[in-house]
Amino acid sequence: MEITILQQNIVWSNPEANRKKADEAISRNPGADLYVLPEMFSTGFCTQPEGIAESADSETLAWMKRKAAETGAAIAGSVAVTKDGKYYNRFYFVKPDGSVAQYDKKHLFTYGGEHMQFTPGNDRVIVEWKGVRILLEICYDLRFPIWARNRGDYDMILYVASWPTPRVAAWSALLVARAIENQCYVAGVNRVGTDPACEYCGGSVIIDPYGKPLAACTMNEECEASATIDMEILNAFRQKFPVLNDADMFERK
Repeated sequence: MEITILQQNIVWSNPEANRKKADEAISRNPGADLYVLPEMFSTGFCTQPEGIAESADSETLAWMKRKAAETGAAIAGSVAVTKDGKYYNRFYFVKPDGSVAQYDKKHLFTYGGEHMQFTPGNDRVIVEWKGVRILLEICYDLRFPIWARNRGDYDMILYVASWPTPRVAAWSALLVARAIENQCYVAGVNRVGTDPACEYCGGSVIIDPYGKPLAACTMNEECEASATIDMEILNAFRQKFPVLNDADMFERK
């Protein structure tokens, strides 16, 4: 499976402009099986979502469906969504046939006040695409390894993020840790630029199960990067060195 990550500078609270930027980035990188955009890629990361969040049947979701059908690829990224009076940080994974998997961010960023307005999700979501089982995660989820523990049920994690520059070293280190400890591929897609609260420098990368980068975006620039997710390599590594067989099992008391 060919994956392309799209490191974007998001225009604050302007879904139309951000869809156009994403559309152009995808067009510059034809041929991928999966395109991944950052967290809240249509608006920027908003902790005060009133008047900014989009409806659950938004034009952004419609665009993702159209682009997936047009390219024959899956399109993934999170959107600030409002539904029935509640707000969600919702990760959409849209396939070319129009089917949509969605994951609502579980670990809301309390330090930034995200929990004051948004409703957390409670379900892990894994999607299958092109023979790869993919766990969907959003930004702050990266700091919680038990939530991402590989139970033998996925081959890759997608992290979409608005991870600020002062903490980017943690972002880079934890992405590698998640790949190594879960014996899986990891793709982390962070934004660049600024919003009313923070500055972002990117650090988007695709990492193999050994913790080594396969492709990376240039820091502080809008950029795309692509790599191959090779299930033969992953399965051979897991068979030769079956770390997951010895993993601790965690249960909620």
